[in-house]
Amino acid sequence: MKIYTKTGDDGSTGLFGGGRVPKHDARVEAYGTVDELNSLLGVALCEDGDAEIRQALSIHQCELLELGAVLADGKASGTPQSNSVLLAEMEQQIDRWTDELPELKNFILPGGTRLAAMLHLARTVCRRAERGVSRIRIEQPKLAQRVLPVLVYLNRLSDWLFTAARLANKRGGVQDVAWKPKGAQ
Repeated sequence: MKIYTKTGDDGSTGLFGGGRVPKHDARVEAYGTVDELNSLLGVALCEDGDAEIRQALSIHQCELLELGAVLADGKASGTPQSNSVLLAEMEQQIDRWTDELPELKNFILPGGTRLAAMLHLARTVCRRAERGVSRIRIEQPKLAQRVLPVLVYLNRLSDWLFTAARLANKRGGVQDVAWKPKGAQ
């Protein structure tokens, strides 16, 4: 099978299960951003760093691939099950990791270890994906319930990525850099 089909040469793309939409459709934008996020997690996995974080990143890559498929389903059949187990695990990790971290008293600048910097970048792309899915709920109300589990997962994942970035710095022996407003000492 050839990788190129030429069917998208007119600016449209096919959805799983049938149907074609413009490549600028909100669903295409959203699953494209989810795919971008997944790729960033792949880059983060190439970095040396904390084994616990890296193991969880692999789990999130698989989940993101599945959620991208939910967004690309042309039949939009049914409402996908929320992965409540994974959500609970993320919340438990966030809580456990937060207990290990110094109290957050300031905004922090993205950076530190290479792994932390990649996780911060992934967090910002995750937030963009979340905005895209939120847009679908408004612009395509018939899909609102279908995409809600995706929205919940992305919201939680962005918090998880922020905490994981801070943890990667701590475990890597690098302090987070506190943001200081102009003129502050």
